[in-house]
Amino acid sequence: MKVCVIGTGYVGLTTGVSLAFLGHEVTCVDLDQAKVDMLRGGKCPIYEPGMEDLLAEAAQNLTFTTSYEEAVPGADVVFVAVQTPSAEDGSPDLRYLRRAAESVAQSLNHEFTVVVNKSTVPIGSGNWVDAILRDSFEQRDERPEGVEFAVASNPEFLREGNAIADTLYPDRIVIGSDNPRSLEVLNRLYRPIINQTFTAPSFLPRPEDANAVPLVSTDLASAELIKYAANAFLALKISYANEIGQLAAKVGADITEVARGMGLDQRIGSRFLQPGVGWGGSCFGKDTKALIATASEYNLDMPIVKAAREVNSRQRAIAVERLQDELRILKGRKIGLLGLAFKPNTDDLRDAPALDIANSLIARGARVKLHDPVATGRFRVEQPELSAYLSDSIDDVFTDCDAVVLVTEWAQYLELDWSKFVGLMRTPILLDGRHVLDADRMRRLGYRYVAVSG
Repeated sequence: MKVCVIGTGYVGLTTGVSLAFLGHEVTCVDLDQAKVDMLRGGKCPIYEPGMEDLLAEAAQNLTFTTSYEEAVPGADVVFVAVQTPSAEDGSPDLRYLRRAAESVAQSLNHEFTVVVNKSTVPIGSGNWVDAILRDSFEQRDERPEGVEFAVASNPEFLREGNAIADTLYPDRIVIGSDNPRSLEVLNRLYRPIINQTFTAPSFLPRPEDANAVPLVSTDLASAELIKYAANAFLALKISYANEIGQLAAKVGADITEVARGMGLDQRIGSRFLQPGVGWGGSCFGKDTKALIATASEYNLDMPIVKAAREVNSRQRAIAVERLQDELRILKGRKIGLLGLAFKPNTDDLRDAPALDIANSLIARGARVKLHDPVATGRFRVEQPELSAYLSDSIDDVFTDCDAVVLVTEWAQYLELDWSKFVGLMRTPILLDGRHVLDADRMRRLGYRYVAVSG
């Protein structure tokens, strides 16, 4: 099938490259010429493990351009994967989506095209985009005859750092439309993934337990709500584990054992019960805020979702409080932060806990040292006011340091020779912000081990 993808961020790029790998003819559109040039050269503008390998394997079916006129005509499916950042009131800012829909409408000329909202959008956006498409199409000076199109929703459930596997070997595929023909087209588009009949990439073998992928085929509004409901529930699990973690610290319980005991209940599951400094990234914060904003339009309150956001925000403050409890005075103290990206295996800094922790420490007069194995290049561009605190050397982070905080659980940090660094510190306080280090081992090495929850 002929596919057009608007936007080459995490979602758009992963979608486009994966579909090209499956054999579809894919053209990706981005208005950033520098990004398009980079992609044409086989280089990935974002850090995502395996993406450049997949780019190479899919190259014969893949084109990158800045032109809608080049990409949209003749497309069976047009994915719109532009950014939808939060507006001041918490609702998604849809200006980029509107511009994309208007531009797509100017180039539609196929006998039937499915325009798919791949961006995370408020419930009802499918109808809104459909209206924009039809208005813009009708305003064209020259309208080809026999052109039909319909809008569908196909929410993504990608984890940054694991996006390719989540696309090719997903838990489920959700498609929503009020037009049966759209559902048929998307069903055919995804059939190789649904049936797992494609040859796996050389660098990412098919999991042994991979079976046919469930397809949820539903209406527009339900598909849109599934995305928000799923992300809000995952955010709830993390915040719940963190709230229980604070109680565990008070009563002398081990939150990692409590979470393990909870997770073994098949009704609950162990994933997303990891206590720590909380969630970040572009999805959970934005989507929970948007869900609250949408509910308010219908005079509904979302107290559980609001509580999850409050607990998450509090975890970052608790990390600073733990340091103050240990050091008593933060002014003049040198404190190192290991990890800037909001999670491992990505350079994404959006809503990263490290940013709030660093800014809070600086505001209290501490001297901070910041390190990340991957995200420093992006950090210098996006956080220029904090760039002066960056360190290229882990040794420099530890040297004469009063405390070190593990913020992001990069494998590089977990595999450190921790015995080497304890002697470099002025006071060997180690705050484990992710509950991933062996507390007993760290204490044997000479660290004063402290956890966020305990």
